Amino acid sequence: MKDFSILVAASLLSADFARMAEGVAVAEGSGADWLHLDVMDGAFVPNLTFGPKMVSDLRKVTRLPLDVHLMVEHPERIVDAFLSAGADHVTFHIEAAIHAHRIVSGIKAHKRDAGLSIVPSTPVNTLEAMLDGLDLVLVMTVNPGFGGQALIPECLRKVERLAHLRTSHGYEYRIAVDGGVNRSTVASVRDAGADVLISGSAFFGADDPASEVVFFREGRPAGV
Repeated sequence: MKDFSILVAASLLSADFARMAEGVAVAEGSGADWLHLDVMDGAFVPNLTFGPKMVSDLRKVTRLPLDVHLMVEHPERIVDAFLSAGADHVTFHIEAAIHAHRIVSGIKAHKRDAGLSIVPSTPVNTLEAMLDGLDLVLVMTVNPGFGGQALIPECLRKVERLAHLRTSHGYEYRIAVDGGVNRSTVASVRDAGADVLISGSAFFGADDPASEVVFFREGRPAGV
């Protein structure tokens, strides 16, 4: 049985883009497990962030897994560039892909983890035919495009459904949640069944990011 212990992913969307290497160092020093990179194209979501070069440059300065989330139209056009740049996991949106199985197969052919994501308005059943072959399912608990939004509680029902399907069918995907994960919401996120907690504003805005990591993993302040 796969180990689904809690992982914390620091979302670089909330780091200072002019001091990205320092943001990576903060994540490493905090004990975070992954670095999460939201790739936005200004079309699928109303914002722009960064491309494969950012992943390539970060790959040179960190050993943390690089968790790339493609919030883009036509992900099949750019997925190989992110794999070549050094992404460890690549997640794309089922809403943006016609041939999702082909993209997942291509990612796994590179011996990387493949994930699918859904926005708040998309039900879990759009993914069910793909679940057996996934390494990660990412539930967006805000409407994607901007950091600092409040978690939409109804989205946690989808996390519960994914956790049930994983258990009942013996699937091995991790369940990630992105959007509004902070000290006020993390207990409900964990209780729903998520095991990858993605945090941007709460993590990089904290006085002590290491304490946030402990709180997210264990539900208690550091040292208690």
